[in-house]
Amino acid sequence: MNAIVITAHGGIEGLALADRPKPLPFDNEVLIRVHAAGINRPDIFQRKGHYPAPAGVVPDIPGLEVAGVVEVCGSEVTQWKPGDRVCALLPGGGYAEYASAVATHCLPIPDHLSFAEAAGLPEALFTVWHNVFQRGRLQAGEALLVQGGSGGIGTTAIQLAVRFGATVYATAGSDEKCRFCEQLGAIRCINYRKTDFAEALSGIPIDVVLDSIGAPYFERHVSLLTEEGRLVFINAMEGKYAQLDVIKLMQLRLTLTGSTLRARDAEFKRALRESIAQHVWPLVDAGTLRPVIHQTFPLEQASKAHELMESGDFVGKLVLTM
Repeated sequence: MNAIVITAHGGIEGLALADRPKPLPFDNEVLIRVHAAGINRPDIFQRKGHYPAPAGVVPDIPGLEVAGVVEVCGSEVTQWKPGDRVCALLPGGGYAEYASAVATHCLPIPDHLSFAEAAGLPEALFTVWHNVFQRGRLQAGEALLVQGGSGGIGTTAIQLAVRFGATVYATAGSDEKCRFCEQLGAIRCINYRKTDFAEALSGIPIDVVLDSIGAPYFERHVSLLTEEGRLVFINAMEGKYAQLDVIKLMQLRLTLTGSTLRARDAEFKRALRESIAQHVWPLVDAGTLRPVIHQTFPLEQASKAHELMESGDFVGKLVLTM
């Protein structure tokens, strides 16, 4: 099969098209003929050598989500059959014409979604559902602040929170991106390049913050949170060490939490998939929740897709197609 491999850590020149053996699925896995693969920021980190694949995962083929058609089912698989259209969360190996996936980490693709659209769903949905709704405990009537609202995670978080009855605020890096976030349902999006978001939101009680920035925003986030507020980290792109006013944390009874997804065990991901299937997938089936696809690239142009992702000049998801 054709696959994109990391030949050297560093820039986009380290990505190359190569011929690799087709994976053999384990008893609890399905082999997917991949039609599309989502691109995520952890793929960039892996290419640069900062986010190695977990043990037992192909180490040099990035890709955390795919959509395609089941070709082979392992001996223990009962919920899928060859020919089924599925999207799947992977620990790696998605930038290829074939990928094996744990059967219980797959979801059915509705007829109205293309493979490219479906490939943009798993990583964002698993991340947002666990962090915003399970760890962050966002409820209807509460207020959510989404940092980076125009990206794949951000556009998903805005749509889901609005559909579950929350009020959403967001930040983005341009006026155009801010308008896009507001079209998705954010009541207000702040251009962080022009305005201090903490000053703009001062006096508005925020219940949950979804943060991928880390240390530079920490004190401002804490200043915005209301009583019983929750600050949820899904990355620390700009720094991992911050100072905490412990007295304020106690007075407001704040919760600081966060998680990473890739290295979590198969049982955790199975349970998370079941929760998504129950609570979120009906919205996908109904067409009321759709991934935002900015651009697709043929597999051999993965380096161009990485270049665009690093530039930040896009909204929603970038996807490779086979």
